Amino acid sequence: MKRLRRYLVAGILVWAPLAVTYLLLKFAINIMDRTLRFVPEQYRPEELLGFNIPGLGVILTFVVLLVTGVLAANFVGRAFVAGWESLLDRIPVVRAIYSAAKNFAEVVFSDSSQSFKKVLLIEYPRKGLYSLAFQTATDLGEIQGRTGEEVVSCFVPTTPNPTSGFIIIVPKKDITVLDMDVDEALKMIISLGVVVPTWSKQQTAELPFKAPDHPA
Repeated sequence: MKRLRRYLVAGILVWAPLAVTYLLLKFAINIMDRTLRFVPEQYRPEELLGFNIPGLGVILTFVVLLVTGVLAANFVGRAFVAGWESLLDRIPVVRAIYSAAKNFAEVVFSDSSQSFKKVLLIEYPRKGLYSLAFQTATDLGEIQGRTGEEVVSCFVPTTPNPTSGFIIIVPKKDITVLDMDVDEALKMIISLGVVVPTWSKQQTAELPFKAPDHPA
Protein backbone atom coordinates (compact mmCIF):
# COMPACT_ATOMS: atom_id res chain seq x y z
CA MET A 1 0.00 0.00 0.00
CA LYS A 2 2.86 2.37 0.76
CA ARG A 3 4.41 1.69 -2.61
CA LEU A 4 1.04 2.20 -4.32
CA ARG A 5 0.57 5.48 -2.51
CA ARG A 6 4.08 6.62 -3.51
CA TYR A 7 3.34 5.86 -7.15
CA LEU A 8 0.02 7.74 -7.01
CA VAL A 9 1.67 10.79 -5.43
CA ALA A 10 4.43 10.70 -8.06
CA GLY A 11 1.80 10.62 -10.80
CA ILE A 12 -0.07 13.54 -9.24
CA LEU A 13 3.14 15.56 -9.00
CA VAL A 14 3.66 15.04 -12.74
CA TRP A 15 0.14 15.76 -13.97
CA ALA A 16 -1.15 18.39 -11.51
CA PRO A 17 1.33 21.14 -12.52
CA LEU A 18 0.75 20.35 -16.20
CA ALA A 19 -3.02 20.57 -15.74
CA VAL A 20 -2.82 23.87 -13.86
CA THR A 21 -0.44 25.32 -16.46
CA TYR A 22 -2.72 24.19 -19.30
CA LEU A 23 -5.84 25.65 -17.68
CA LEU A 24 -4.20 28.99 -16.93
CA LEU A 25 -2.77 29.29 -20.45
CA LYS A 26 -6.11 28.30 -21.95
CA PHE A 27 -7.87 30.93 -19.82
CA ALA A 28 -5.39 33.64 -20.88
CA ILE A 29 -5.59 32.67 -24.57
CA ASN A 30 -9.40 32.65 -24.49
CA ILE A 31 -9.41 36.17 -23.04
CA MET A 32 -6.98 37.44 -25.69
CA ASP A 33 -8.97 35.71 -28.43
CA ARG A 34 -11.85 38.00 -27.56
CA THR A 35 -9.89 40.87 -29.11
CA LEU A 36 -10.90 39.36 -32.48
CA ARG A 37 -14.39 40.68 -31.80
CA PHE A 38 -13.08 44.15 -32.61
CA VAL A 39 -12.35 42.96 -36.14
CA PRO A 40 -15.28 43.38 -38.57
CA GLU A 41 -17.14 40.08 -38.85
CA GLN A 42 -16.44 39.64 -42.57
CA TYR A 43 -12.68 39.85 -41.92
CA ARG A 44 -12.51 37.43 -39.01
CA PRO A 45 -10.45 34.23 -39.52
CA GLU A 46 -13.45 31.91 -39.20
CA GLU A 47 -15.21 33.82 -41.98
CA LEU A 48 -12.18 33.98 -44.30
CA LEU A 49 -10.84 30.47 -43.68
CA GLY A 50 -14.05 28.70 -42.75
CA PHE A 51 -12.76 27.51 -39.39
CA ASN A 52 -11.55 29.01 -36.11
CA ILE A 53 -7.85 29.09 -35.20
CA PRO A 54 -7.33 29.31 -31.42
CA GLY A 55 -4.57 31.67 -30.34
CA LEU A 56 -4.84 34.26 -33.12
CA GLY A 57 -6.05 36.69 -30.46
CA VAL A 58 -2.63 36.45 -28.82
CA ILE A 59 -0.98 37.79 -31.98
CA LEU A 60 -3.59 40.51 -32.34
CA THR A 61 -3.19 41.51 -28.67
CA PHE A 62 0.59 41.71 -29.10
CA VAL A 63 0.23 43.86 -32.23
CA VAL A 64 -2.30 46.17 -30.54
CA LEU A 65 -0.07 46.63 -27.49
CA LEU A 66 2.99 47.25 -29.68
CA VAL A 67 1.22 49.79 -31.90
CA THR A 68 -0.28 51.51 -28.86
CA GLY A 69 3.15 51.76 -27.26
CA VAL A 70 4.70 53.22 -30.40
CA LEU A 71 1.93 55.80 -30.72
CA ALA A 72 1.99 56.70 -27.03
CA ALA A 73 5.76 57.22 -27.11
CA ASN A 74 5.72 60.03 -29.70
CA PHE A 75 4.66 63.64 -29.20
CA VAL A 76 1.17 63.30 -30.68
CA GLY A 77 0.50 60.13 -28.70
CA ARG A 78 1.63 61.66 -25.43
CA ALA A 79 -0.63 64.65 -26.03
CA PHE A 80 -3.58 62.34 -26.75
CA VAL A 81 -2.92 60.25 -23.63
CA ALA A 82 -2.59 63.42 -21.53
CA GLY A 83 -5.92 64.69 -22.83
CA TRP A 84 -7.56 61.32 -22.22
CA GLU A 85 -6.25 61.19 -18.64
CA SER A 86 -7.38 64.78 -18.06
CA LEU A 87 -10.89 63.78 -19.13
CA LEU A 88 -10.95 60.74 -16.85
CA ASP A 89 -9.60 62.84 -13.99
CA ARG A 90 -12.82 64.86 -14.02
CA ILE A 91 -15.05 61.84 -13.40
CA PRO A 92 -15.20 61.24 -9.61
CA VAL A 93 -15.39 57.43 -9.32
CA VAL A 94 -13.51 56.64 -12.55
CA ARG A 95 -10.72 59.01 -11.49
CA ALA A 96 -9.86 57.01 -8.37
CA ILE A 97 -9.99 53.62 -10.13
CA TYR A 98 -7.99 54.73 -13.17
CA SER A 99 -5.35 56.51 -11.09
CA ALA A 100 -4.84 53.49 -8.82
CA ALA A 101 -4.66 51.08 -11.77
CA LYS A 102 -2.20 53.30 -13.63
CA ASN A 103 0.06 53.73 -10.60
CA PHE A 104 0.06 49.98 -9.98
CA ALA A 105 0.90 49.22 -13.63
CA GLU A 106 3.73 51.76 -13.61
CA VAL A 107 5.15 50.23 -10.43
CA VAL A 108 4.99 46.63 -11.67
CA PHE A 109 6.02 47.05 -15.32
CA SER A 110 8.43 49.98 -15.16
CA ASP A 111 12.09 48.98 -15.39
CA SER A 112 13.20 52.13 -13.58
CA SER A 113 11.08 51.43 -10.54
CA GLN A 114 12.60 49.67 -7.56
CA SER A 115 9.21 48.34 -6.46
CA PHE A 116 8.75 44.58 -6.33
CA LYS A 117 12.43 44.12 -7.17
CA LYS A 118 13.58 43.05 -3.69
CA VAL A 119 12.39 40.25 -1.41
CA LEU A 120 12.48 41.20 2.25
CA LEU A 121 12.27 39.35 5.53
CA ILE A 122 10.47 41.24 8.29
CA GLU A 123 9.22 40.41 11.76
CA TYR A 124 5.46 40.27 11.26
CA PRO A 125 2.80 39.93 12.68
CA ARG A 126 4.83 40.21 15.88
CA LYS A 127 8.42 40.19 16.99
CA GLY A 128 9.91 36.73 16.72
CA LEU A 129 7.74 35.69 13.75
CA TYR A 130 8.99 36.28 10.23
CA SER A 131 7.14 36.97 6.97
CA LEU A 132 8.20 37.41 3.36
CA ALA A 133 7.55 40.86 1.91
CA PHE A 134 8.28 42.86 -1.23
CA GLN A 135 9.74 46.35 -1.22
CA THR A 136 7.30 48.81 -2.81
CA ALA A 137 8.72 52.25 -1.96
CA THR A 138 11.56 53.91 -0.07
CA ASP A 139 10.76 57.61 -0.51
CA LEU A 140 7.77 57.99 1.80
CA GLY A 141 7.77 61.75 2.31
CA GLU A 142 5.59 62.75 5.24
CA ILE A 143 5.53 59.24 6.70
CA GLN A 144 9.31 59.19 6.94
CA GLY A 145 9.31 62.69 8.39
CA ARG A 146 6.70 61.84 11.00
CA THR A 147 8.44 58.67 12.13
CA GLY A 148 11.81 60.38 12.43
CA GLU A 149 13.71 57.45 10.91
CA GLU A 150 14.36 55.81 7.56
CA VAL A 151 11.42 53.56 6.76
CA VAL A 152 10.46 51.33 3.83
CA SER A 153 7.03 50.49 2.48
CA CYS A 154 6.57 46.71 2.30
CA PHE A 155 3.86 44.58 0.77
CA VAL A 156 3.18 41.40 2.72
CA PRO A 157 1.25 39.00 0.44
CA THR A 158 -1.24 36.41 1.59
CA THR A 159 -0.99 32.75 0.68
CA PRO A 160 -1.84 31.02 -1.61
CA ASN A 161 -3.13 34.18 -3.34
CA PRO A 162 -0.25 36.69 -3.43
CA THR A 163 -2.33 39.38 -5.16
CA SER A 164 -3.87 40.35 -1.81
CA GLY A 165 -2.02 41.34 1.31
CA PHE A 166 -1.04 44.20 3.60
CA ILE A 167 1.01 47.38 3.27
CA ILE A 168 3.36 47.77 6.23
CA ILE A 169 5.79 50.60 6.96
CA VAL A 170 8.94 49.08 8.47
CA PRO A 171 12.14 50.76 9.74
CA LYS A 172 14.99 49.97 7.36
CA LYS A 173 17.14 48.72 10.25
CA ASP A 174 14.56 45.98 10.92
CA ILE A 175 14.60 44.65 7.35
CA THR A 176 16.68 41.80 5.96
CA VAL A 177 17.11 41.80 2.17
CA LEU A 178 17.06 38.21 0.89
CA ASP A 179 19.04 36.78 -2.02
CA MET A 180 16.04 34.97 -3.52
CA ASP A 181 14.39 36.37 -6.63
CA VAL A 182 10.84 37.68 -6.69
CA ASP A 183 9.76 34.64 -8.76
CA GLU A 184 11.24 32.27 -6.18
CA ALA A 185 9.49 34.10 -3.36
CA LEU A 186 6.17 33.92 -5.20
CA LYS A 187 6.59 30.16 -5.71
CA MET A 188 7.19 29.73 -2.00
CA ILE A 189 4.13 31.82 -1.13
CA ILE A 190 1.81 30.10 -3.61
CA SER A 191 2.97 26.65 -2.50
CA LEU A 192 2.20 27.46 1.15
CA GLY A 193 5.90 27.34 1.97
CA VAL A 194 6.45 23.88 0.49
CA VAL A 195 8.67 25.04 -2.40
CA VAL A 196 11.73 26.54 -0.73
CA PRO A 197 14.34 28.17 -3.03
CA THR A 198 17.83 26.73 -2.87
CA TRP A 199 20.36 29.07 -1.29
CA SER A 200 24.10 29.09 -0.90
CA LYS A 201 25.48 30.90 2.12
CA GLN A 202 28.34 32.14 -0.03
CA GLN A 203 25.87 34.46 -1.77
CA THR A 204 25.76 36.69 1.30
CA ALA A 205 28.99 38.08 2.68
CA GLU A 206 27.67 38.65 6.18
CA LEU A 207 25.00 36.69 7.98
CA PRO A 208 23.19 38.05 11.04
CA PHE A 209 24.60 36.84 14.33
CA LYS A 210 22.30 36.35 17.27
CA ALA A 211 23.86 35.93 20.67
CA PRO A 212 22.27 33.32 22.94
CA ASP A 213 19.66 34.62 25.36
CA HIS A 214 21.29 32.84 28.30
CA PRO A 215 24.96 32.02 28.80
CA ALA A 216 25.81 28.35 28.50
